[in-house]
Amino acid sequence: MASTVGTRQVIGVGVILTDSAGRILLGERIKAGETRSWCLPGGAVEPGETFEAAALRELAEETGIGDASRPRTVTIALDHPGDATVRVTAGVALTLGATSPTVTEPQVFAAWRWFPPDQLPSPLFPATAHLLAQTGGQDDSPVTLYASSPGDHYGVSPWRR
Repeated sequence: MASTVGTRQVIGVGVILTDSAGRILLGERIKAGETRSWCLPGGAVEPGETFEAAALRELAEETGIGDASRPRTVTIALDHPGDATVRVTAGVALTLGATSPTVTEPQVFAAWRWFPPDQLPSPLFPATAHLLAQTGGQDDSPVTLYASSPGDHYGVSPWRR
């Protein structure tokens, strides 16, 4: 068995928020030290949180939206963004309520914009690319239990919440 000493393990969520037209909310990520990219709202899961609770918290913190639909985990992706990092990210789908997104963290995001699933901007943040590749940006897709890279479907289940 390989040693995990020195390995950084990250568990996170990406919020796949859609509006009534089926567009996906993406933020223009401008975080210092990173390449500019587009990403879903999201972040790390805190101790004691479920994926769904983390998604609601991150959505409110990053966009000011606190009235979206009930969250539903639709995919879980595994990737290795660095030699010593293992990242597991859950894609949690919600539908927009009445609140429009606002930039609440200007040091991280320049803007929030809506995109049709077939017209996504580039470049996408790696975790966002993984999640959207699994779901096609649709919150009614079958649940992907595990995917190690875009396009891999090791376990697809019709299970729904």
